[in-house]
Amino acid sequence: MELIYSAQKTDFDPQKRYRNPEHFERPEAGVTSVLVIGEWPNVVDAYENVGVEVLAIEAESRQLLVVSSGDNEAELEALIGKLRVESDMVRAVIDGLDAGEIEKPECGELATRLYHALDHIHVKVDELASRRDSLASENEKLRDEIESLKAGEVQEVEALKAKLEAAGVTYRANASKESLEKLVADLPKA
Repeated sequence: MELIYSAQKTDFDPQKRYRNPEHFERPEAGVTSVLVIGEWPNVVDAYENVGVEVLAIEAESRQLLVVSSGDNEAELEALIGKLRVESDMVRAVIDGLDAGEIEKPECGELATRLYHALDHIHVKVDELASRRDSLASENEKLRDEIESLKAGEVQEVEALKAKLEAAGVTYRANASKESLEKLVADLPKA
């Protein structure tokens, strides 16, 4: 298994496994290679000490957008507009979640992903609740069946005791059903 240690917040490859190096405590088992992005010598040293292949690279520096002309300003305004729409859609999903009913957002990649993730969780919770209810129903039926069997057993034991008492045969107060059945079977046939 390959792990990537990076403090990045976006641009994750869904086919890769990431870990935040800020939370590193010790090497994970089963790791065959590690890519460390940025200056994290404790991560590099720990994995090298257990014989795992480690590749360390510098983190990309983020460049700030410098607005120097009207064209860039228009691009920046368009980007800000898109980000506001995205933010509004994410807020709408969160507000719907708070209200107990979410609707699929009209647009926005993050809002749509959030909606799908929450919808998936909702479906799984419903499945679990349904399964729990089904198991509870089965459990209740089994309890009823056990109680019915116990009641039938008590009636049979009482009937055996009544036959023995009618015949004047003594028995132990805590005698088992099997021993009572044997005593009844040994009664003289009338």
